[in-house]
Amino acid sequence: MRIPCPYCGARDAHEFTYLGDATLTRPDPAAADAQDAFHDYVYLRDNPAGAHREWWYHSGGCRRWVKVERNTLTHAIAGATLAGDAP
Repeated sequence: MRIPCPYCGARDAHEFTYLGDATLTRPDPAAADAQDAFHDYVYLRDNPAGAHREWWYHSGGCRRWVKVERNTLTHAIAGATLAGDAP
């Protein structure tokens, strides 16, 4: 699998370290249900089949975080943006 690093260009996936799901939002620690929210955030994860956004770290290259849009069934990559550019 080749990941298109926006800074370095297309590179082999072995140059990257997978972080995880880029669609999650960290809960507010000051919220009334913070303990339950953090439990769900840390332990309850979906296992999507199809298009998904993920965080990858280009550890073997520019050392930047990249948000990758990848199909989990085919491993086809639709695109990638630098973490600072990602919405």
